Amino acid sequence: MRLMLICLSFLALSACEGRQSVMSPAGRDAQDVLSLIWVMFGGAVLLWLLLAAIFVYVTRVEPREMPRRWGEMLIVGGGVIFPVILLGALLTYSLPMMKPQREADPGLKVHITAEQWWWRVDYELPDGSRVTSANELRLPTGRRTGLVLNAHKVIHAFWVPALGGKVDMIPGRETYLSFFPEEPGVYRGQCAEFCGASHALMAFETVVMTPEDFAEWLTAEAEAATAPASGEAVRGAQVFTREGCGACHSVRGTPAVGQVGPDLTHVGSRKSIGAGILNGSEEDFAQFIAHTESLKPEVAMPSYNHIAPEDLRALVAYLKGLT
Repeated sequence: MRLMLICLSFLALSACEGRQSVMSPAGRDAQDVLSLIWVMFGGAVLLWLLLAAIFVYVTRVEPREMPRRWGEMLIVGGGVIFPVILLGALLTYSLPMMKPQREADPGLKVHITAEQWWWRVDYELPDGSRVTSANELRLPTGRRTGLVLNAHKVIHAFWVPALGGKVDMIPGRETYLSFFPEEPGVYRGQCAEFCGASHALMAFETVVMTPEDFAEWLTAEAEAATAPASGEAVRGAQVFTREGCGACHSVRGTPAVGQVGPDLTHVGSRKSIGAGILNGSEEDFAQFIAHTESLKPEVAMPSYNHIAPEDLRALVAYLKGLT
């Protein structure tokens, strides 16, 4: 029975793969976490086997009264000396892993603020200026990027399992993390601390790029919004203004300068919308705009289900054109 449970455990672990799995590391820090998991797991198995062997010995092999001295040695050795040695060894192995994850190469720092329930992302450049985005994190491979983490109103937790460990985000207090991605790809992040009604709907995509692609993307991301390219998109921009969307959202290069909701300057180029809950197709945009409150309970944005279908299509065309 025990052997069967062990085999089933290994089968379960073999299924823990994908872009949101600590078992599929895509960066140096995640690899360290995985190594620590296996060391801890191996130590737990050895400890279990040792205790099981002692139990079998005293109950089956030599089921007799134990001398007092032996009992005292077992209590002191097994209850004090052995745990101190074991825990000391694990701490010696694991603590050095933490220091690199609090450091970063100079030149790029990303400020991430957890809102309810979305992510405000600001890329700080060497000259101190910032490039604002939302609900998506982009990182270059081959270098360590520092993350400065904050939260608004309630505690959240920042976690991208494929790239590293997780850290709490606490209102009024900055916490720090850094990633060293090694494999380009798209990895899913998630808030890992219960933060309210839409906690499970507070995700984000992390796009890891080559340094050249990242530099090109960051330059484009710093630019103002793309002007509407079609008559329908022009009409959509008018709908955006008429409905007061600019009171909550910013679109750089336009009168929309709201700070309550996510920055929409380049929303059309993001991998998802709604903080990772929809893929970002035209249908997804329309669904999120018209049914926001049902898709994301207690979110600050109301549902715009009163907009006429033709106006909604035009608004979607405008937002999709913001690339």
